[in-house]
Amino acid sequence: MKEIKRFQIRGVTGDIKRVDFAGRTVDYWLPKEPAERLLIAHDGQNVFDGTTSTHRGQTWKMAQSALRVSAQLGIAPPAIIGVWHSSTKANPWGRGKDLVPEKYFRDGMAVHSDFTKSFDPQILQGDAYLTKIFEEYIPAIAPGVAPEKTAMIGSSMGALATLYALAQLPYRFTTALALSPHWPFGANPLVEKTVLSLPIPGAYKVWMSHGTKGLDAEYAPFQNVADQLMHEHGYRHHNFISKVYNRSGHNERSWAKYLDQPMRFWLDSTTHTA
Repeated sequence: MKEIKRFQIRGVTGDIKRVDFAGRTVDYWLPKEPAERLLIAHDGQNVFDGTTSTHRGQTWKMAQSALRVSAQLGIAPPAIIGVWHSSTKANPWGRGKDLVPEKYFRDGMAVHSDFTKSFDPQILQGDAYLTKIFEEYIPAIAPGVAPEKTAMIGSSMGALATLYALAQLPYRFTTALALSPHWPFGANPLVEKTVLSLPIPGAYKVWMSHGTKGLDAEYAPFQNVADQLMHEHGYRHHNFISKVYNRSGHNERSWAKYLDQPMRFWLDSTTHTA
């Protein structure tokens, strides 16, 4: 792990640190050491720094949300690790390589026709990406946090990666926060495979949400299927919430506006199931 820089953001105590792991950039914030709780976020470019975010100046404001909700609950705020995706001008499909649920598509799941021209399942690296998060990045930054106090969050393809990670690595973390999961990528077969691969409820909690504008306007039919399957799979209100946010879109500003709600769903001890 090699430090690249440190910077500060408004309303947040302490430094955000940017480090390099053999070519993978990771931003992280440790409000307390050792960390008691940990939130792992995909698309790390968008988590803290408005100069690196997809939409210039728009971030999740994730640390601010964590501070606000933790203060309301009377607990120490969680550490946050934002893992950058690998897309560059030279590697424009890098984000997809990282975040597409690898096993499902390598095993023959069809991709929606809108994506077939640029999609090759043989180049997917999502499993290796998740392995590095849990075996390299977390041990170097915030070791020792128990799985029951660890959550993962992502939006769009990052939401799919979050749900996939819970299915593949349920012993690593117990709460999945999936905002605007991009179900159209594989349509209902992807919805079904994703939900039915999740661990049985008990120690696990899942949040799903979407808006009604932009790409999110396409999600309702797929999310309705997901909600029904989650119910059939045994997930109920105390460990599964599905929300629709009217007039909310597919961007960091929209997700940041309601981030306190999934953050509280995770952090509030009254919703813990274990």
